[in-house]
Amino acid sequence: MGSGGGGYGDANQRIDYVFKVVLIGDSAVGKSQILARFSRNEFSLDSKSTIGVEFQTRTLVIDHKTVKAQIWDTAGQERYRAVTSAYYRGAVGAMLVYDITKRQTFDHIPRWLEELRNHADKNIVIILAGNKSDLENQRDVPTEDAKEFAEKEGLFFLETSALEATNVEEAFMTVLTEIYNIVNKKTLAADENHGNGNSASLASQKLIIPGPAQEIPAKSNMCCQAS
Repeated sequence: MGSGGGGYGDANQRIDYVFKVVLIGDSAVGKSQILARFSRNEFSLDSKSTIGVEFQTRTLVIDHKTVKAQIWDTAGQERYRAVTSAYYRGAVGAMLVYDITKRQTFDHIPRWLEELRNHADKNIVIILAGNKSDLENQRDVPTEDAKEFAEKEGLFFLETSALEATNVEEAFMTVLTEIYNIVNKKTLAADENHGNGNSASLASQKLIIPGPAQEIPAKSNMCCQAS
């Protein structure tokens, strides 16, 4: 399914789906800058650390359906970890962010991924994002290391630059389109089942999709469909 464009949307248009996506990773890797670039196409050189939790929304079109992306950003510091369960609740997508110039931020990714998998829906769509790709001359994390980790863990992967707006749109659209495809496949299966006169629960069926998230149970809280 192709995406129909990444415009910023009309506030009065009908919303078909609302997808919650969380940004996680160490402090100062650029999560808030990525959020600002995607939601408002902005970048601030004097960005300060996020305190607690904040979120932005952006409405876009995927396969002729209107999707509201609700992107949540949280502080990377340990003292804010108490927000964990509420932060992940209802999330259907996640972006794991590290700084390509700081090896430690990449080395912490397995811990963030473990936390994500402990608290979020097991079918959550995840992308690994190596941010600050504009600082190639200061690179401390080889692209191949991240690619290898992403393949091993079944994650999407892109290197991004919030400063230069490189791959930020692509990273979010990868996650949102994958979520949409999963939800759409479930809807099609349900319609087909209903059309055959079979009203049995879909809970026992599984839908196989290509890509990192191989098995998606037909019944899960993958999104909130807007009324």
